[in-house]
Amino acid sequence: MTATQGNLAGLSRFIFRAPRWYTSVTFALVLAAVTGIAAFDSRFILDDAWQGVFFVGIPTVLASVGTAYVDNALGGQLTPNRASLLALFCELIVIAFVVGAGVVSVLTAFDQEFVLDSLLVSLAAIFALRLLVVIAVSRRSLPIAAIAASIQPAAAAALLAVYTGATSALLDDPTLRRFLSRPDHAPPELQFLQPVDFGLLAVMCVLYAGAVWLFLVLLDRPWRSSLGVSVLDFIQGFIGHIAEGSRELEDFFEELGEEALVPVTVLSVRRPDGEEKARFVLPMIHPGPMGEIGGGNLPRRVATEADGLAFPPHATAGHDFNLVTEREVDAILAAARSAYRDLEYTDQATASQRVEEGDASLLGQAVGDDAVIVSTFAPGFADDVEYAVGLSAAAEARAGSLDEILLVDAHNSNDGLEGEDLGHVVPGSERSFDMIDGAGKLGAELAAADRGRLRCGVAWDETPWEPQEGIGPLGIRVAVFEVAGTRTAYVLIDGNNMEPGLRGDILAELDGVDDAEVMTTDTHIVNTVEAENQVGSSIPDDELIALIAELTERAIDDLEPVEAGMASEKATVTVFGNDRTETLASTANAVVSLGGALAVTFILTVFTVSIGIFLVTGG
Repeated sequence: MTATQGNLAGLSRFIFRAPRWYTSVTFALVLAAVTGIAAFDSRFILDDAWQGVFFVGIPTVLASVGTAYVDNALGGQLTPNRASLLALFCELIVIAFVVGAGVVSVLTAFDQEFVLDSLLVSLAAIFALRLLVVIAVSRRSLPIAAIAASIQPAAAAALLAVYTGATSALLDDPTLRRFLSRPDHAPPELQFLQPVDFGLLAVMCVLYAGAVWLFLVLLDRPWRSSLGVSVLDFIQGFIGHIAEGSRELEDFFEELGEEALVPVTVLSVRRPDGEEKARFVLPMIHPGPMGEIGGGNLPRRVATEADGLAFPPHATAGHDFNLVTEREVDAILAAARSAYRDLEYTDQATASQRVEEGDASLLGQAVGDDAVIVSTFAPGFADDVEYAVGLSAAAEARAGSLDEILLVDAHNSNDGLEGEDLGHVVPGSERSFDMIDGAGKLGAELAAADRGRLRCGVAWDETPWEPQEGIGPLGIRVAVFEVAGTRTAYVLIDGNNMEPGLRGDILAELDGVDDAEVMTTDTHIVNTVEAENQVGSSIPDDELIALIAELTERAIDDLEPVEAGMASEKATVTVFGNDRTETLASTANAVVSLGGALAVTFILTVFTVSIGIFLVTGG
């Protein structure tokens, strides 16, 4: 991937799951009690805790319970879990404002009135934040979104108005005054608030709402001009994905996608009794863009379909061939099943051959009139091989009178996303011709090579490592093919590329085989940590190499006579499309940078205006 695509994939590091609503509410109440103990100074600590729960916690609880209900009643889609998490975060903002103001008042000549002014500013601030989130998630107009967004600040303001006596001037009925004006029940720290302060709060909320609207308009402009969609579509999907694992982000990607026809190649190895031993499945798509979105979890889906041990290596396709939704994986699997039904098996194969052409190194082995070819640029650095390059290389390999070609991008040596050369193998580059010419030479050699009886052994270990350490759920899988006494090991690691030099270290430690290649699936499950989470970056090399060597020995011990067959089928899927990934990545990265600068500018501006309002009015 390019650096900009890497930054887009790196957004997945923000992925988390919103806690259940009652968890957020419980934490908010505990936090409110602690705040009350710190803020108020009565004779009883439990009374202070209760005051904190009452004035800080109750607005949070009301917002947690009421926001999703009101928003959904108005046609929105904010869930209780997200609403509660948002309310908790807003409570933290209020506490931070008040604590910060308290520290300033202790160190300066400011009095308690300054702290209460800061409290009112914090209520306006959380209204703005809640408004932004509700608009982004529910895609409602600003006036409609403001109804749900105002619940938390309005509840807090109402409590303050009642318990500071600010409502008394509006109430003539003694009974109403008794219930709605209760300054004698409030802590003395709150007695400085006056009716005019709540008018100022309303003015600030209107000001902040205008700032939110202008912020969204400016942020949306580059998305509309370059992609024809709204940034709110992306924000809505991204929040849903990171908070609750929803598929809303896929709906956004689907709007951007375009239809593509991709080959799906299947190589099945079975025992003479017909029981499948191993199955290689290679769809020419890219398993991205991040996490389990789109085709990010394609390798595991492929593995669940096979009767034998599944090997889903990386194809020659870049991020333009990301599937837009996980639903598209069904079309890939259907094509794989169709190809599997068309297989014609043979027990004849060639010994493996390796061709070095420029920077490219290709290891291949014919099975009947078909061939498996694995390409790598190690010990050099490479990331994805573009779709057109892979098609050209496969066509060149078939020129030697072979039929089907299962062309694998080993994806096994990369030095990251920095620098001028990011490892792409693109049409017209010198390395693309190295790969194409090498495939042609290897195809000719395999077509003319002698055939012999094929034997195969496999081994698998889930490994003790997790996706956070660069290893996906398929772990490590090894298949050893033997023809005429020549053994070739194909090692597949469920990860996204490898640290430079690790592939060579692994090959040097494999005994009992004449040649071998190490491949990765390019699963993007491991990229929920960061865009770069390559095999070997987080786990000890010696432990990984020892496990692969052990699995290779086990695969050798498992060698037995087999038959194999290969077939291809085409699948129609919706992918990101030519240049759309780069456009999306560039736009998203630009908006992230622009959004940060705009946010800081707007925050400083509205805070300055808020301070000016209080100074002018004497609030």
